[in-house]
Amino acid sequence: MDFEMLIPLIAILSIFVILPGMVFHYITLWRKQKTLMPDDERMLEDLWRSARSIERRIETIEELLDAQEEEDTSKSRRPLRSSRYED
Repeated sequence: MDFEMLIPLIAILSIFVILPGMVFHYITLWRKQKTLMPDDERMLEDLWRSARSIERRIETIEELLDAQEEEDTSKSRRPLRSSRYED
């Protein structure tokens, strides 16, 4: 067999056999990945719970900071108001 015949034979095989085989292989992998695996679902649920708990913590911190800010502003305003009324 000549090398001149070997190159077109490899080209034809790769176009009509190997390339469609690779495409179908990745299509089947893609179809398998359409749904979440049980491990992925558990991990997603854990991340959701963590995000909710962090959100609650941030809201609590914001409430504490707002309360502290109101307390600080009320303390700083009292002397000014009392000094006005004393004059």
